[in-house]
Amino acid sequence: MKKCLYYAMIFRVSLLLVPFVSTLFAGELSQPNYKVIEELDVRVTMRDGIDLSTNVYRPDAPGKFPALLVRTPYGNGGVDNSSGHYFAERRYVVVIQDTRGRYESEGVFYPVAYETNDGIDTHEWVIKQPWSNGKLGTFGGSYVGMTQWMPALKGSTDLVAMFTYVPYTEGYSVWFQQGALRLRLLTEWYAMMTAPYDFDEKIFMEDKIDTVNRSLPLGDQDKSLGWRMPFARDLLNHPEHDSYWEPMKYEGNYKNIDAAGYIVAGWYDLFTGQNLKSFMEMNGESIKPTVRSKQKLLVGPWGHGVSKDGTLGDLDFGKEAVIDVQELRLRWFDYHLKGIDTGIMDEPPVKIFVMGDNVWRTENEWPLKRTRYTKYYLHSSGSANSKDGDGSLNQILPKKEPNDSYVYDPIDPVPSMPDSTIFSDFRHYPHNHSLLEGRNDILVYTTSALKEDTEVTGPIALTLFASSSAVNTDFTGKLLDVYPDGRAMYLCDGIIRTSFRDGPTHTSNIESSRVYEYHIDLWATSNVFKKGHKIRIEISSSNFPRFDRNLNTGRNFTTETEPIKATQAIYHTKEYPSHIVLPVIPR
Repeated sequence: MKKCLYYAMIFRVSLLLVPFVSTLFAGELSQPNYKVIEELDVRVTMRDGIDLSTNVYRPDAPGKFPALLVRTPYGNGGVDNSSGHYFAERRYVVVIQDTRGRYESEGVFYPVAYETNDGIDTHEWVIKQPWSNGKLGTFGGSYVGMTQWMPALKGSTDLVAMFTYVPYTEGYSVWFQQGALRLRLLTEWYAMMTAPYDFDEKIFMEDKIDTVNRSLPLGDQDKSLGWRMPFARDLLNHPEHDSYWEPMKYEGNYKNIDAAGYIVAGWYDLFTGQNLKSFMEMNGESIKPTVRSKQKLLVGPWGHGVSKDGTLGDLDFGKEAVIDVQELRLRWFDYHLKGIDTGIMDEPPVKIFVMGDNVWRTENEWPLKRTRYTKYYLHSSGSANSKDGDGSLNQILPKKEPNDSYVYDPIDPVPSMPDSTIFSDFRHYPHNHSLLEGRNDILVYTTSALKEDTEVTGPIALTLFASSSAVNTDFTGKLLDVYPDGRAMYLCDGIIRTSFRDGPTHTSNIESSRVYEYHIDLWATSNVFKKGHKIRIEISSSNFPRFDRNLNTGRNFTTETEPIKATQAIYHTKEYPSHIVLPVIPR
């Protein structure tokens, strides 16, 4: 089936094998000593009568075994499934299931909605099988990570351990980032998931997706595509965090989880912010200490999947950046499901890759307790437009300075990367953004060359004091590492829709020309700005097509067709001290 080849490659990261990196541990890992019995297309009936196609891979040996479950919308693999065989050869039973409405499973596919109950029903089915010893683990990446979280959040009593790899998480925040729609993600992923079987995704990505993203009204994207996209229409009608999102909610439900959890994330992944939040929540006061002690986090210099050679975008992080996910996963399950002392629980709970130094480091918590949250203030003489402007960034509180202004035109938005025609939210990598910084609608604030290495590891928060001629608009922020040769390497970014300034509920337009305070979440990074480098902040009002264009009218963003220009002003004075807070780590 052609339509899912691209996403099977991207999303079935749970099956990814990467070059070996040796790890010391106390006990010998399970060895591939068994032949495999395959039972394909077993029909598992859900509580509402829908049958889901399920493949079972088990060791050719008598007895009962721990089971590993994968619930995926990307195809359950069929004969000789590599991941199924890998674990079955090592005395696990592997159960791989097509989620509702996908491939051989019955029902209608609607993202997230059925994954809680279908997951719990499948857990119960697995535990009752004659080959099950009652211990269940789950693994998988992206959407397949979410199919693990949903039944766990509901309090599945059968689940012992999860291994979630760059998982899709909290439904609302995946699609709306401080009010702005994750446009390219929605169009790229959901179009592929609903497309007809003769769909050619290569042609779509190269020739059509930009046209679809620019089409207005936004709510009629499915008409531009030529097929129905019910989930897209539904979520566009619910930009606030209302009751529609309640079944997909993580917030408030973490306390129901009893399972051990391993989260593998990437600094350049499209779910970085959510993955870090999930780990923090699982270490909160509402979590039982016995569960809290079984949570792990690993964050590497990757996008939506581990780099096979240590390179990403325009940077080479070295071979050290490559890890063996399969071995890590085996160590996790051997410990929790078989009781083998693999040493994995003796390691600190957090392992991060520190870019710039390009080394792995273990930590005892996230964010790091030793962090010095340091304010860097925006400055200029009123002409911070473009990298050739007079914008600067330092730790000195501004006094009386003129504001910076620019005109945001939705017809000509700032591209998400220098070549927006090849942009994909799944490949939002460290590219050189200096090629964009000649634009007059980008304000650029840069420190002087650093006199010593400066490590920034943790959450990044931007506070802007800004006004607009519009009654609703967007403001964006971006953190970059400027090299001595002038390259400005992207690290992380964020956006806020002004009507969402007080949160995702009960939103309201702003008053034209009034100064408001905006707090923009740039998620997080771990980067050493080397001696001689500079720290840079970009401010603008668009990041397209990663996010939808605010048309500046204040009217319904799904039906509006007539954009207007907006004159934006950014203030940096003693009264309005716009700044970024960087989590500086003492060296």
